[in-house]
Amino acid sequence: MQTQTAILILIAAAVVLALAFWFIARRKNTAALREHYGDEYDRTVEARGGVADAERDLEEREKRVKHLDIRPLGLQQRSEFIDEWREVKAVFVDSPVEAVHHADRLLAEIMTARGYPMADFDRRYEDLTVDHGEVARHYREGHEIVLSYGRDNASTEDLRQAMIHFEALFDDLVNEVTGVDKTRPVDRSATTRIG
Repeated sequence: MQTQTAILILIAAAVVLALAFWFIARRKNTAALREHYGDEYDRTVEARGGVADAERDLEEREKRVKHLDIRPLGLQQRSEFIDEWREVKAVFVDSPVEAVHHADRLLAEIMTARGYPMADFDRRYEDLTVDHGEVARHYREGHEIVLSYGRDNASTEDLRQAMIHFEALFDDLVNEVTGVDKTRPVDRSATTRIG
């Protein structure tokens, strides 16, 4: 009888320890995801309706992006994209709508050149959050302004804000290049801010 009681106590203790380890591992995982994704973590929790579903979603993004061939731009590609960005910014003065749509298309071209698949917007955004979480939200906010303009709900000032959002992502995507000395900062003067 005492042997059975001792075995039951040991089994109960093992279950409690396993649950404690599982709980600690989940908390560490949550903290790591929250740290990595920042605001996107909270947005995903809200969109998915719970922490478990959101964390599963974020982990699936990481797995998906891990299998993509994401690469920095070569110096020639970078130079060409910077020249085109300058043209987009110059067009903004006379035709903000045209400039914002061109900027949106240019970002898609850059992402394609970097190896991101060009599925629907939401998938592109999710893929960006894995390695570019700080600026991916700018892509979403700029894109929402473009959609809002299409519904006649955005002003020229809103379009200017969209360009600022797009430029944040543009800077991040074009300034991660191959063939650059990583100990020196990349010259960002070619991508100066609008307005």
